[in-house]
Amino acid sequence: MTKTAEQKTGSNPEISVWVRANAGTGKTRVLTDRVLRLLLGKTPPSRILCLTFTKAAAAEMATRVYNELGAWTKMTDGALSEALLHLHGMEVAAEDLDEARRLFAQALDVPGGLKIQTIHSFCESLLSRFPIEAGIAPHFRVMDERTAAELLQDAREAVYWRASKDKDGHLAKALEIITAHVAEGTFTDVLDALLRDRGKFRRGLSRHGGSDGMALVTRAHLGLAPGETEKTILDAAACEAAFDGAGLRKVVTVLLEGDKKDAAHGEIIANWLAKPDRRVAGFDTYLGAFFKDGGVGKRFKTLAYAKTVKRCPDAIDILGAEADRLEAVRDRRNAAILAVATQALLQFGSALLEAFDGLKQKAALLDYDDLIFEARNLLEREGIAPWVLFKLDGGIDHILVDEAQDTNPDQWRVIAMLASEFFSGESARAEKRTIFSVGDVKQSIFSFQRADPLFFGKMRDHFSGRVQRAGEGWRDVPLERSFRSAPVILQAVDAVFSQADARDGVSLEGEKIEHDAARKGQAGLVEIWPVEAQGEKSTVAPWTLPLTQGHADWPEKRLAQKIAWQIGKWRDSKEVLSSRGRAIRPGDILILVRRRGRFFEEIVRALKRHSIPVAGMDRMVLTDHMAVRDLIALGRFVLLPEDDLTLAIVLKSPLVGLDETALFDLAYGRKGSLWDALRIRCNECEAFAAAYDMLSASLARADYVPPFEFYAALLGPLGARERLIARLGNEANDPIDEFLNLGFAYEKMHVPSMEGFLHWIEAGKAQIKRDLEHGRDEVRVMTVHGAKGLEAPIVFLPDTCQVPDKDSPLFWFGDEGADEAGAGVLWVPRRAHEEKAAISLREAQGRHREREYRRLLYVAMTRAEDRLYIAGWEQKKSRTAGCWYDLIDKGLATLGLPVLLAIGGDGRRFEAGQEAPADRGDKIAEGSAIAAVVPPHVDVDTDVDTDGGLPDWARSPAPPVPLRLRALSPSSMEGDAPAIRSPIGADQGRGFQRGRIVHSLLQFLPDVAIQARLAACRRYLSQKNFGLDPATQDALSGEVLAVLQEKEFAPLFGPNSRAEVPIVGEINGRVISGQIDRLLVTETSVFVIDYKTQRAPPATPSATPEIYLRQMAAYVALLEKIYPERRVVAALLWTDGPNLVPLKEKLLRPYAP
Repeated sequence: MTKTAEQKTGSNPEISVWVRANAGTGKTRVLTDRVLRLLLGKTPPSRILCLTFTKAAAAEMATRVYNELGAWTKMTDGALSEALLHLHGMEVAAEDLDEARRLFAQALDVPGGLKIQTIHSFCESLLSRFPIEAGIAPHFRVMDERTAAELLQDAREAVYWRASKDKDGHLAKALEIITAHVAEGTFTDVLDALLRDRGKFRRGLSRHGGSDGMALVTRAHLGLAPGETEKTILDAAACEAAFDGAGLRKVVTVLLEGDKKDAAHGEIIANWLAKPDRRVAGFDTYLGAFFKDGGVGKRFKTLAYAKTVKRCPDAIDILGAEADRLEAVRDRRNAAILAVATQALLQFGSALLEAFDGLKQKAALLDYDDLIFEARNLLEREGIAPWVLFKLDGGIDHILVDEAQDTNPDQWRVIAMLASEFFSGESARAEKRTIFSVGDVKQSIFSFQRADPLFFGKMRDHFSGRVQRAGEGWRDVPLERSFRSAPVILQAVDAVFSQADARDGVSLEGEKIEHDAARKGQAGLVEIWPVEAQGEKSTVAPWTLPLTQGHADWPEKRLAQKIAWQIGKWRDSKEVLSSRGRAIRPGDILILVRRRGRFFEEIVRALKRHSIPVAGMDRMVLTDHMAVRDLIALGRFVLLPEDDLTLAIVLKSPLVGLDETALFDLAYGRKGSLWDALRIRCNECEAFAAAYDMLSASLARADYVPPFEFYAALLGPLGARERLIARLGNEANDPIDEFLNLGFAYEKMHVPSMEGFLHWIEAGKAQIKRDLEHGRDEVRVMTVHGAKGLEAPIVFLPDTCQVPDKDSPLFWFGDEGADEAGAGVLWVPRRAHEEKAAISLREAQGRHREREYRRLLYVAMTRAEDRLYIAGWEQKKSRTAGCWYDLIDKGLATLGLPVLLAIGGDGRRFEAGQEAPADRGDKIAEGSAIAAVVPPHVDVDTDVDTDGGLPDWARSPAPPVPLRLRALSPSSMEGDAPAIRSPIGADQGRGFQRGRIVHSLLQFLPDVAIQARLAACRRYLSQKNFGLDPATQDALSGEVLAVLQEKEFAPLFGPNSRAEVPIVGEINGRVISGQIDRLLVTETSVFVIDYKTQRAPPATPSATPEIYLRQMAAYVALLEKIYPERRVVAALLWTDGPNLVPLKEKLLRPYAP
């Protein structure tokens, strides 16, 4: 990658630099180069501090630095001189080459390695160095989110207990006020929101003298006078002098004689006026005469109708004046209600914060937020901070901040304090000190972590002023050349954000957004698909069983199927990705959504149905994963073996592996519990014996080993992990590992018990975050937030039609500067209690949310390297105004051409062909996440020289492993199974489902009246869990009914025949068990039929695949032992035809077991 002048300026270690970097402009390269140039400038590695946003980013940057330094040690003088020239932009003296080679060893010798770490890691090391000065336990530990949630719950229960013990205390009164407004679940959410900003909350309590002092700040913001309460406001409003009593009474007499609505309002007003002593109590009813929704809504457009106005011309003026007065009173009253509610919340919240802090202090624990808060407090503590900064002043000369736009105010304050002595002229050393920051306001999307894009500009002004006042060098550097995306992608991004409404909140002060493409001449494509409209509402009766319901017409499902079809079409046609000069791979594709929901599940399901490798969910609740649910079920079983449902779940799970037939056979007609039945019948067959052995061994161990040891042995030596992965796929590894980690963590903090552990893990709702940045060649489906920093050749944006509209009931207000001097909080438990200040705060919150929504669009679009596909679905009759889809559609209206899409419908496509040599190839661009996803290409036809290499046995195919038949089926017999119709077809993964469906229909339809079979067949095939389209349903029903209507086969499906007959026996010392598809026993003969679906029938019986001949020979041998006096006739029924192929005894004899 050729460096731009801006990149070289950004990496200049002689000056402080503030970099504004567009997406894909190589900012990580600039950071790495700056560190390398600092090291070459003889800055000790220990005096460089580089702060990144995530551990992954820190690890990537550290790896780059070490790799570069390591490469220098092996270079020749000429190669190293050229590398340093490329880095510095100037010639390097020969004597500096050896110094450059020594840097690798110097970096390795730094205790703890280079200081390239997250802000949390740095604060942890800072507090570890100065624990006494920080006022924390020297042996503190950082707790995980699960432990923090558990301690917070303990603190909450402790505060509830205190409130219950002192019913006249302030906590009990506060709780009484709160519960009058919200339910318990909502209250918990509000408390969590308050404590999420507990650094600000804690400083507010300290600055204003506690919760009551903060409540006074809220009252002042609401404009309430001292002593003004809801009672004083209503008392004043009910006084005769407060309103035009004479005018109202005059209007009332006319209203009462008006139409129905006027008469009703007149009666309300008359009653209120007639009872002065009841006016305060009846105030809410009185409001209903002037405002909608019982007095809490907007003013009625018409306060009096024509008949009333005709008789009393000034009625509108009198009623309008009273409505204005009442609106002001209502606002003042609501302000008083909010002030009381907020004070109660602050009182309870401060008690909860105190209890939470106490529990953490007792256990010597800090959470991740505490690391930042305590580090900030340490660096701001009067009398202590100068000492700490003096000690640090000898340790840090250069600070580099990555992803600065996502740094929150508390984190910025820590950085500002660390650099406070850099440019004061009073530093302990005279060496040059610099500050470097790189970020992009357009990519600030982590407001839920308190990141504020405005702080990026504020901190730039702060550092710029300090540096320049000290006479040091300062540069503002824009990085605009993108090395990631093709020109077409960047033109589309620029076009979308050229609109003023799209640019609002994305760029500071509405600056124009422009990108310079480095990948000139590379092919690119942007395609807009039509929106999937909302389907008709389901008319299925509520009591209809799920399996008998028809297809759900969800637009999310339709869109997921289209995306999966499109990816499958690329795979089947081997469509070429021009910039790489090869066919598209699953690992090239990234599907981004705003939130995890129904579509997330539908797209993963659709991709799997098309046999497209997919990485699964990037984040999940641990206890929602099937592998973990199976492990929990086993734990529940060992606690209570008599729980039949739990045992049935375990038996069907991969841990045991019984099929439906075996489980039904075990459960049906049993006398006692399911466990009793298994214990009694464990010797009947190998499957029951294996299940009983495994479960009884688990029961025996459960009472003597702790949960972690129990599950570790189960998943390790006992082979449960392998069984789970075989059924659920490799993605089950991460949940299983996290389950074991939690088992170990539980035993460190609790007395180990199986019951306690299972309750703990189920109540905790622990989440697992899967790292999809480094995975296999699979389609990745993830949120835009999770994809920050990633890229992919092909990106789908399907979730574009909804705009977030959820408001928080908690509003912070006041100075949002670094000191947050006037910060206060307002709680609005109900919209009905909003007044002008609350409405203003809510509208500001809405603007902030919408601006971040548009920044999220910028991040999503700029993940694409070569192709970008825009789609969407509607949840209502029309999509939300201002949504991504509309912004993109409007912005690209003048670009591209209308096209008829392969998926169906009209779309718009903006593309450019390949005009230059492919710039990526299979050597993926540096820093691309796909580099770790796509495996290197291997030519399987390449000759390998094995002379003197591997022995002969290593180059010879292994002989087939002798199988001991347990469940006789084509997949378990020795020999090769025949190919399905198309070995490379996209639907081969659904062949087994198709076979099961056909088998089921041939089992049950013969018992249905002939005239009702077609309707029953269609009803069965339309079950939504099958996911069959109408064409497939018609094909399957035609195939099955053709079998049943063939006269030649009629006796096989007559009343004396039997379907799905289990058979078990021993032949020559081998236990054979299987299930016969169709069995007909007559007085002289036994007919055994096996169905074959989705396979082409052989030309002759002798051409039947060996695996089927072995299977049928085994059936014949068993049946001859059961019916020694009858002739056994075997045949294969190929449903695709249909075609019945008898297998003669002479043909089967060589394959008998």
